[in-house]
Amino acid sequence: MERDILLLGDPRLYEVSAAVEREELPELRPVFNDMFDCIRAIRRDYGFGRAIAAPQIGVLKRLICILTDKPYVIINPELEFIGDEMMELMDDCMSFPKLLVRVRRYRHCILRYTDESWEKREMRMDDDMAELIQHEYDHLDGILATMRAIDGKSFVMKK
Repeated sequence: MERDILLLGDPRLYEVSAAVEREELPELRPVFNDMFDCIRAIRRDYGFGRAIAAPQIGVLKRLICILTDKPYVIINPELEFIGDEMMELMDDCMSFPKLLVRVRRYRHCILRYTDESWEKREMRMDDDMAELIQHEYDHLDGILATMRAIDGKSFVMKK
């Protein structure tokens, strides 16, 4: 089911999400599907979108869904940055779909998480995927790209 995505300014976007407990998996499975539906809807309506964090649909749990080469359900992620190399880019977000924000992100990281079968996983992420997971991970801590803007001139409206 396609849910409403919370928009910039909604106070729930600034809250820290709680860890997912194994017992919660059955009730969260429909949320995974809803999150993937939201990604598809943003792609349809705005032409972008590869991932969404649960807080963006009002579910304050440490849960991310990524839809790239295949669907990924990422539960209770942890990030480790590799080296100090940073990249600067224009970041977009489903919670402010017509705004781009210039931010700096680490170029390389290791993602550790639990999958939807409650199996531990680890994945190295580089460049655009490293940026993507950092953006979504920030949502779990109540941090938006607008809060990571390089400076006051780092905002651009899309047409």
